[in-house]
Amino acid sequence: MRAGLVLASLVAMRFRAVRVCLAIAVAVVALPPVAMPAHLASASQFGVGPEYVWPVVGPIVNPFDPPARPWLPGHRGVDLSAPASSPVRAAAAGVVWFAGQVATRPVVSIAHPNGTRTTYEPVQPVVEVGDEVSAGDIIGLLQAGHAGCHEPCLHWGLRQGEAYLDPLSLLGLARVRLLPTPAT
Repeated sequence: MRAGLVLASLVAMRFRAVRVCLAIAVAVVALPPVAMPAHLASASQFGVGPEYVWPVVGPIVNPFDPPARPWLPGHRGVDLSAPASSPVRAAAAGVVWFAGQVATRPVVSIAHPNGTRTTYEPVQPVVEVGDEVSAGDIIGLLQAGHAGCHEPCLHWGLRQGEAYLDPLSLLGLARVRLLPTPAT
């Protein structure tokens, strides 16, 4: 008799866990998309929507792998394979925050109205600091030599303040991880 009660309790707990996971999944899907101000957004043939676009056409060769602590090693962006000299496009509308050399690497960084900043390297800039760009505008040409790739690739990063985020989240493609909650 006791074994039957234990089994029934385990089945009930499993169904409750499945209901919680489904509720979380429905809540995440129901979240409204992050939108840019209408006067800054532009549709592009290279993108997935009017707000955000792929910066280059090519496969992901190194995914986002944030460190456990800010000072530890990790991959703070994604690497997208593309031929050298490929045009690199702004992933979203914004203002060029930086265009120049960082430790011998050419880098472009764009500040966006939602408070995020995207970075692109190694990219020879065709824009200057202060230029306004729309999603899909060419900001530079991809250079060979990113240390994380055997062939030319774009390292694409995303920051919100001091936090590094997965830039694929702009396209709705970031990995979702469900974490356990404390027992109640």
